Amino acid sequence: MRCYVLMGVSGCGKSSVGVALSALSKLDFVDGDDLHPGRNIAKMTDGIPLTDEDREPWLADVGRALAHHAGPIVIGCSALKKTYRDWIRAQVSEPVHFMHLDAPRDVLVQRVTARPGHFMPPALLDSQFDALEPLTCDEWGGQIDIAKPYRDVVVQAEAYVRETLI
Repeated sequence: MRCYVLMGVSGCGKSSVGVALSALSKLDFVDGDDLHPGRNIAKMTDGIPLTDEDREPWLADVGRALAHHAGPIVIGCSALKKTYRDWIRAQVSEPVHFMHLDAPRDVLVQRVTARPGHFMPPALLDSQFDALEPLTCDEWGGQIDIAKPYRDVVVQAEAYVRETLI
Protein backbone atom coordinates (compact mmCIF):
# COMPACT_ATOMS: atom_id res chain seq x y z
CA MET A 1 0.00 0.00 0.00
CA ARG A 2 1.12 3.57 -0.60
CA CYS A 3 -0.01 6.65 1.29
CA TYR A 4 0.06 10.11 -0.27
CA VAL A 5 -0.99 13.50 1.05
CA LEU A 6 -1.52 16.50 -1.20
CA MET A 7 -0.61 19.33 1.14
CA GLY A 8 -0.65 23.11 1.03
CA VAL A 9 -2.59 26.20 1.93
CA SER A 10 -6.21 26.76 1.03
CA GLY A 11 -6.85 27.13 -2.69
CA CYS A 12 -3.77 25.24 -3.84
CA GLY A 13 -5.83 22.53 -5.54
CA LYS A 14 -5.70 19.65 -3.08
CA SER A 15 -9.20 18.51 -4.01
CA SER A 16 -9.07 19.02 -7.77
CA VAL A 17 -5.59 17.54 -8.14
CA GLY A 18 -6.56 14.70 -5.80
CA VAL A 19 -9.59 13.76 -7.89
CA ALA A 20 -7.54 13.82 -11.12
CA LEU A 21 -4.64 11.92 -9.56
CA SER A 22 -7.05 9.32 -8.23
CA ALA A 23 -8.44 8.66 -11.69
CA LEU A 24 -5.06 8.55 -13.41
CA SER A 25 -3.13 6.54 -10.83
CA LYS A 26 -5.85 4.23 -9.52
CA LEU A 27 -5.60 5.71 -6.03
CA ASP A 28 -8.62 6.25 -3.84
CA PHE A 29 -9.07 9.92 -2.96
CA VAL A 30 -10.28 11.30 0.35
CA ASP A 31 -10.79 15.02 0.86
CA GLY A 32 -9.35 15.84 4.27
CA ASP A 33 -11.92 18.62 4.65
CA ASP A 34 -14.54 15.88 4.97
CA LEU A 35 -12.74 14.58 8.07
CA HIS A 36 -12.89 17.89 9.96
CA PRO A 37 -15.20 17.88 12.97
CA GLY A 38 -18.11 20.32 12.72
CA ARG A 39 -16.59 22.68 15.29
CA ASN A 40 -13.51 23.17 13.07
CA ILE A 41 -15.67 23.96 10.05
CA ALA A 42 -17.71 26.40 12.13
CA LYS A 43 -14.58 28.22 13.35
CA MET A 44 -13.16 28.55 9.84
CA THR A 45 -16.52 29.66 8.45
CA ASP A 46 -16.53 32.39 11.10
CA GLY A 47 -13.03 33.45 10.00
CA ILE A 48 -11.30 32.07 13.09
CA PRO A 49 -7.99 30.27 12.45
CA LEU A 50 -7.71 26.78 13.88
CA THR A 51 -5.32 26.21 16.78
CA ASP A 52 -3.00 23.25 17.09
CA GLU A 53 -5.45 21.83 19.63
CA ASP A 54 -8.23 22.05 17.01
CA ARG A 55 -6.07 20.39 14.37
CA GLU A 56 -4.52 17.52 16.31
CA PRO A 57 -7.59 15.20 16.45
CA TRP A 58 -8.40 15.98 12.81
CA LEU A 59 -4.85 15.18 11.69
CA ALA A 60 -4.92 11.95 13.69
CA ASP A 61 -8.12 11.08 11.79
CA VAL A 62 -6.32 11.80 8.51
CA GLY A 63 -3.53 9.44 9.58
CA ARG A 64 -6.01 6.74 10.59
CA ALA A 65 -7.77 7.07 7.23
CA LEU A 66 -4.43 6.45 5.52
CA ALA A 67 -3.54 3.57 7.85
CA HIS A 68 -6.84 1.72 7.58
CA HIS A 69 -7.33 2.01 3.84
CA ALA A 70 -7.13 -1.24 1.90
CA GLY A 71 -5.00 0.06 -0.97
CA PRO A 72 -3.11 3.04 -2.36
CA ILE A 73 -4.70 6.27 -1.22
CA VAL A 74 -4.27 10.02 -1.59
CA ILE A 75 -5.72 12.49 0.90
CA GLY A 76 -5.93 16.24 0.42
CA CYS A 77 -4.91 17.84 3.72
CA SER A 78 -3.20 21.14 4.49
CA ALA A 79 -0.53 19.49 6.72
CA LEU A 80 1.10 22.90 7.05
CA LYS A 81 3.61 22.26 9.84
CA LYS A 82 6.09 19.44 10.27
CA THR A 83 4.43 18.73 13.62
CA TYR A 84 1.12 18.26 11.82
CA ARG A 85 2.73 15.86 9.35
CA ASP A 86 4.26 14.02 12.31
CA TRP A 87 0.78 13.63 13.85
CA ILE A 88 -0.39 12.07 10.57
CA ARG A 89 2.65 9.79 10.28
CA ALA A 90 2.24 8.61 13.90
CA GLN A 91 -0.93 6.78 12.84
CA VAL A 92 0.61 4.99 9.83
CA SER A 93 3.07 2.09 9.81
CA GLU A 94 4.62 2.89 6.41
CA PRO A 95 6.07 6.01 4.82
CA VAL A 96 3.64 8.80 4.03
CA HIS A 97 4.52 10.81 0.93
CA PHE A 98 3.67 14.51 1.05
CA MET A 99 3.30 16.41 -2.22
CA HIS A 100 3.39 20.13 -1.44
CA LEU A 101 1.20 22.02 -3.91
CA ASP A 102 2.95 25.38 -3.86
CA ALA A 103 2.72 28.76 -5.59
CA PRO A 104 3.40 32.40 -4.77
CA ARG A 105 0.98 34.05 -2.34
CA ASP A 106 -0.63 36.25 -5.05
CA VAL A 107 -1.58 33.18 -7.13
CA LEU A 108 -3.24 31.56 -4.12
CA VAL A 109 -5.03 34.74 -3.01
CA GLN A 110 -6.53 34.97 -6.50
CA ARG A 111 -7.66 31.34 -6.40
CA VAL A 112 -9.20 31.54 -2.94
CA THR A 113 -10.99 34.78 -3.78
CA ALA A 114 -12.46 33.21 -6.93
CA ARG A 115 -13.83 30.21 -4.98
CA PRO A 116 -17.34 31.12 -3.82
CA GLY A 117 -19.19 29.07 -1.26
CA HIS A 118 -16.18 27.37 0.37
CA PHE A 119 -16.12 27.42 4.18
CA MET A 120 -12.52 28.68 4.21
CA PRO A 121 -12.60 32.47 3.74
CA PRO A 122 -9.76 34.32 1.97
CA ALA A 123 -9.06 36.19 5.23
CA LEU A 124 -7.57 33.01 6.75
CA LEU A 125 -5.01 32.52 3.98
CA ASP A 126 -2.45 34.69 5.79
CA SER A 127 -2.69 32.52 8.90
CA GLN A 128 -2.02 29.47 6.76
CA PHE A 129 1.04 31.04 5.12
CA ASP A 130 2.29 32.03 8.58
CA ALA A 131 2.01 28.40 9.74
CA LEU A 132 3.41 26.79 6.57
CA GLU A 133 6.68 24.90 7.01
CA PRO A 134 8.25 23.40 3.88
CA LEU A 135 9.05 19.71 3.78
CA THR A 136 12.34 18.84 5.46
CA CYS A 137 15.04 16.50 4.16
CA ASP A 138 13.88 13.69 6.47
CA GLU A 139 10.34 13.68 5.03
CA TRP A 140 9.18 11.68 2.02
CA GLY A 141 7.79 13.94 -0.66
CA GLY A 142 8.36 16.84 -2.96
CA GLN A 143 7.13 20.20 -4.12
CA ILE A 144 4.79 20.72 -7.07
CA ASP A 145 4.60 24.14 -8.73
CA ILE A 146 0.89 24.93 -9.07
CA ALA A 147 1.50 28.24 -10.83
CA LYS A 148 1.87 26.07 -13.94
CA PRO A 149 -1.17 25.03 -15.98
CA TYR A 150 -3.47 22.57 -14.20
CA ARG A 151 -2.60 19.74 -16.60
CA ASP A 152 1.11 20.17 -15.82
CA VAL A 153 0.38 20.09 -12.09
CA VAL A 154 -1.50 16.81 -12.42
CA VAL A 155 1.29 15.36 -14.60
CA GLN A 156 3.87 16.29 -11.93
CA ALA A 157 1.80 14.62 -9.21
CA GLU A 158 1.22 11.52 -11.33
CA ALA A 159 4.94 11.27 -12.12
CA TYR A 160 5.76 11.38 -8.41
CA VAL A 161 3.27 8.61 -7.67
CA ARG A 162 4.57 6.44 -10.51
CA GLU A 163 8.16 6.84 -9.27
CA THR A 164 7.25 5.84 -5.74
CA LEU A 165 4.88 2.98 -6.54
CA ILE A 166 7.74 0.97 -8.05
